Amino acid sequence: MKHAPLPVTPQQWLHQMFTSQAATEGGVVRRKVSDVERLVGRDAFLQVMRNRGFRVVENAGHFVVFCNAEPLHLRL
Repeated sequence: MKHAPLPVTPQQWLHQMFTSQAATEGGVVRRKVSDVERLVGRDAFLQVMRNRGFRVVENAGHFVVFCNAEPLHLRL
């Protein structure tokens, strides 16, 4: 019989995200909106991103997080 994995706390989940190679190098991280809402909460997640100065774009059920404080330039 398989057991469900132990749930992670919101703090653990955010720690895993922020310690990823892409995040530590100022790159881009993508997370499913449904995962964010289930594990951390949308408002709390966006507040943490604001506190860090990161930009977040939501599209097609994903959050794309730019793990730096550089300005975004959208090219259409």
